[in-house]
Amino acid sequence: MIEVVHPGWLSIVVDGGRHGYGDIGVPPSSALDDFAYNALNVLVGNEMGLPALEVIGSDFSLKIDVDVTCVITGAKVTAFIDNMPVKPWTSFRVHKGSTIKVKEILEGLRYYVGFSGAMGLERTIDSFSTNLECRFGGYDGRPLMKGDMIGFKEFKVVEERLIPEEHIPPMNPPHVLRVIEGAEIDYFTTESSEIFFGKGEKVWYTVSTRFNRTGIRLEGEPIEFKQDVDTSIISEGILPGTVQIPGNGLPIIMLYERTIGGYARCASVAKIDHYRLAHLKPKDKVMFEKIGIEEAEHLWMGKRAGMNFLLKQV
Repeated sequence: MIEVVHPGWLSIVVDGGRHGYGDIGVPPSSALDDFAYNALNVLVGNEMGLPALEVIGSDFSLKIDVDVTCVITGAKVTAFIDNMPVKPWTSFRVHKGSTIKVKEILEGLRYYVGFSGAMGLERTIDSFSTNLECRFGGYDGRPLMKGDMIGFKEFKVVEERLIPEEHIPPMNPPHVLRVIEGAEIDYFTTESSEIFFGKGEKVWYTVSTRFNRTGIRLEGEPIEFKQDVDTSIISEGILPGTVQIPGNGLPIIMLYERTIGGYARCASVAKIDHYRLAHLKPKDKVMFEKIGIEEAEHLWMGKRAGMNFLLKQV
């Protein structure tokens, strides 16, 4: 069993996502940092798609009553197994009766905790991921709380593995997010578009305290609409990374808990920078850099090939 001693600020069960149901309004609800999630499964010798824990906040701790291998990926943290320090992105042995504790987050925001073997959870609509808004999936459709118990369907001990430091993606601010133009870019004045895309003098936005797994609101220079356009659109399907502009002109970066949106879309974050969205936290500085679709595809294909090669070598 896994006993939750302290859940941090927010901890939920996630996996690679609940895909293929957007037409009926069911979002992916997947791990926000997909590289960290996939690396976790490789480091503990699991098949892809098994559940892991996505955590925000310090003092997160678990007590484990079996011998198993564990790993922490995503945000760089100071962590301990009992009183012995362990390194993130490196798997480690946990002995029966030990306590895992994350004391402090050093870089990034969300981190992932996983184990060799399968936790005793059931899939809901083909996924283990928690949909917090609709309250299904994961652990009873809710965040973990002190005293929660998660069993193992199976567990094992595997050899220790690591991701070399030079291959761990940077997560510290300031964040430069590469974007492509959105469907309604013509709704905005030329001057505002140039400001948003960082043409000329760099303009930084600040991450608001209003953020969650649905989206991230930014504060800073408002984007101005042209006088002859509406400030909203008929709701249409949106993908994670879509940047919407509501009536107040301040960008919202959409994440993994929505399938439609009714605000004008000025841009989309290139897939290569999606992992950064998991680590934007209040007061972080964000700037957008415009690239073309072909460049975005080329960058993602190169990164994906590199990630796949790296994970096969671990």
